[in-house]
Amino acid sequence: MNNKEFGSAGEQHAATYLLGKGYQILETNASSRWGEIDLICKKAGKYIFVEVKSRTSDQYGKPFEAVTYSKIRHLVRSMKYYILSNNLEKMKFQLDVIGIIFTNSRGVMELKHYENLDVRV
Repeated sequence: MNNKEFGSAGEQHAATYLLGKGYQILETNASSRWGEIDLICKKAGKYIFVEVKSRTSDQYGKPFEAVTYSKIRHLVRSMKYYILSNNLEKMKFQLDVIGIIFTNSRGVMELKHYENLDVRV
């Protein structure tokens, strides 16, 4: 499995998890010139932008740790672009991260959902 397929598998697991929690998936892999937002969801009138990080182990750190300051800056720029492009300026927003660690047989060993990172949009 190459990196793109691996990332897609993580995004699919994250989407299934979110659907089970009552989220509505609006868009996947939304691109802008600043990067890509893995999942755009809506729940209780709030738009939730989700970054998904997948790993085969936590030997080199937890998946969440790969969301660096630079990555967050790119995500916020992509979020602003989406908000402005869709005339959503008056809506509520949040940025979440889902970290997934897979087993060797590609099952999910761990899935952690970090909600509402403190970012300004």
